[in-house]
Amino acid sequence: MILRPRYIDALRTYRNIPLVKILAGIRRCGKSTILEMLRDDLLAGGVMAEQVILMRYTSEELEQGMTDREMYQNIKSQMKDGVFYYLLLDEVQEIAGWEKAVNSLLENGNADIYVTGSNSRLMSSEISTYLSGRYVSIPVYTLSFAEYLDFKAASGRPPRELLNDYLRTGGFPIVALGSFDERSAYQIVEGIYSSVITNDITRRHNISNYDLFNRVVKYVVENVGKTFSANAIVKFLRSEGRSLSVESIYNYLNWLEKAFVIYRCQRYDLQGKSVLKTQEKFYLADPSLKYCMTGFNPKSLASMLENVVYFELLRRGYEVYIGKNETREIDFVAVRRDERIYVQVCRQLPEDSDREVGNLLEIRDHYPKFVVTLDDLASGNINGVQIVHLLDFLLSDRY
Repeated sequence: MILRPRYIDALRTYRNIPLVKILAGIRRCGKSTILEMLRDDLLAGGVMAEQVILMRYTSEELEQGMTDREMYQNIKSQMKDGVFYYLLLDEVQEIAGWEKAVNSLLENGNADIYVTGSNSRLMSSEISTYLSGRYVSIPVYTLSFAEYLDFKAASGRPPRELLNDYLRTGGFPIVALGSFDERSAYQIVEGIYSSVITNDITRRHNISNYDLFNRVVKYVVENVGKTFSANAIVKFLRSEGRSLSVESIYNYLNWLEKAFVIYRCQRYDLQGKSVLKTQEKFYLADPSLKYCMTGFNPKSLASMLENVVYFELLRRGYEVYIGKNETREIDFVAVRRDERIYVQVCRQLPEDSDREVGNLLEIRDHYPKFVVTLDDLASGNINGVQIVHLLDFLLSDRY
C-alpha cells in the first residue's frame, strides 16, 4: 500500500479528540484506502486489533434498507463495556440518517470516530442538527503530483516526463497505480464519472432528462477556468434549441458541487477586501474528468494548468479566490491564516506582453507573488515576482 502521509498526519492531529472526523471527496479519490492506512497506523502505534472496527457501507455490501438504528445497533453489538474503540465507517452516506447513529456513538464517549463519504448526503443540513460543533471535515482530493510520483516510483521515469502524464491522465489513484494508455485511462475515469452522476445526482434528485443535464455538465467542463453565469448557459442551450430554467441550472451546479465533481472559486476584490458574489469560476475535481468527455486537446492545457494549481493550493490548506484588482485579474489569491500568496498561471510567458508579471506588480504589498509556467526557459525573479516552473511549484515544500 502506497501511503498518503498528508492525510494520516491530519488525522493524527485530531486523534482521540471527541469530534467526528469526516473525510469527504469524489468517488474513487482514495478515501477507503486512507481509512485502511489509518487502521494500520493505529495498530503500529500500539492499539489492539479488537479496538479497531472498520465498517463499509457501500451499496454492494450494505444490507438492503439498513436504517440508522440498525447501523447503531450493529456497531454497538461489536463493542464491549470498558473498552475504547476506533470506529472507521466507510461511505456512510448510503445510510439515511447515519449522522443520528454516529452522534449516539459519539455521546457514548468510548469511541474515536472517522467516517468517509462522497456525496451530498454527507454535507446535508442534518449534520448541523445532530453533529453541530462536534465534527471536523477533512477534504480528500485526487493525488497531488508529489503523491503521483510516489505511486510511479517503480517506473524509474523522470519527474518531468511523469508531469506530462499527470497533466493528461490526472490523479485518480486507480489510474496512477496502473500503466494505462490514455484511452484506457479515460475509460476508467468515464466509469467513475458515470457512477457519480448516476448514484449521486440523477437518481438521487430524480433528473428525468439525462441528456439535457449531461449537456449542462459538458458546458461547465468546456468552460473550466472561465467566468460564466446561469443565464449564459440558458442562452447557450437556447441556441441549440433546448430549454432549461435558470433555477434548474443553479440546482445542477449545486448538485455537481455537492458530489465533488466541480469546485466553486469565488472572486475577491483586493481593493475593497471583500468576497464578490458574481463572476465565479469552476474547476474540476481532476483534469481527467475533462479529457474523458472531450478528449485531450493541447489548446485546453492552459485552463487545466490553472485547475492543477488551484487544487495544489487547496491541498495545502489555503482558501483560494480569483483576485480582482481594479481592472486587472489575478488567477489566484490564496489565504491561510495570516499567510497570503498571489499566483498567475500561464503555459508560456508571452514574449510581447508583461501581463502576467505586470498584474502582480500592481499589488502593493509584501506577500509572495508567483508566475507558474510550463516554460522550461522561464525562471528567476522580476522585481520580487518569482517565475517558477509548474513542476517546482508542485513539489515545493513551502511558498
